Formats: sequence, C-alpha cells, structure tokens
Amino acid sequence: MASTFFTWLRSPAAREYFFSTHFWGPVANWGLPLAALADLRKDEEVISGTMTTALACYSMVFMRFAWRVQPRNYLLFACHLTNATAQTVQDARFVNYWYNGGREQKLGITGQAGEKVAAAEGKVTEAVKAARDEAKKVAEK
Repeated sequence: MASTFFTWLRSPAAREYFFSTHFWGPVANWGLPLAALADLRKDEEVISGTMTTALACYSMVFMRFAWRVQPRNYLLFACHLTNATAQTVQDARFVNYWYNGGREQKLGITGQAGEKVAAAEGKVTEAVKAARDEAKKVAEK
C-alpha cells in the first residue's frame, strides 16, 4: 500500500492535485477547526453561543458539499467534520455554563450559599411589606 502511494505521489496526477484548489482550499480552511480546538481550553464565559452555532451549521453545510462534489474532497470533509465536532462541543459547554447551572457551580452559588441568598431574599420581601404597611398607616393619619 505504501509503495502504491509513493508511486502515485510521483505521478502527474499528484502534482495536479497538490497545485489545485481541491488541496489548498481545505488546507487554508484548517485554521477554523484548529482555532476551535484551541478554544476548548478557554473559559466558558467567553464563548459566543450565536457564533459557535453559526460556525457549526456552516461546517455541516460544507461537509455535505465536500461529500457531494465530484471528485469527493475528503480533505475538506475532514476539515469541516473536525470543525463541526469542536463547535458542537463548544455549544454544549456554552449551554451547560449559562443554562444548566454551570456558572452557579463555578461561582460557588450552590449549596449553603444558595440557601443564604434565598433567606436574604425572604428578609428583603418581609422588610418591603413592613415598609408598605407603615406607609399605609402614615397615609391614613
């Protein structure tokens, strides 16, 4: 198999491939998935849910294009598959952080702190009611 590959590598077909947009387009496009993979280490606070979703959809559309174009562009398909996967993971991190309690857990607002916040809210509500009652009494006099 290796000898067949090296034979092809020396052929005019290989040179034609390496000097075409079927090769250089995906190579240039690999910046997106590499950046997405690097962003997996960043804090969830800086993830843009809108942009991440847009990039995931973009890559899914172009995965289909890479599969349907003749001849099939496997390098472009792999590029967009990698990007779609990384963006989907980023989207999951975003949703977990902002909507499933990840932020509260990271900030330590769960458990005893959450109970203290609820107790403080109850005291504030009671104080507001007492102030309203006192204001009514003053207004009646």
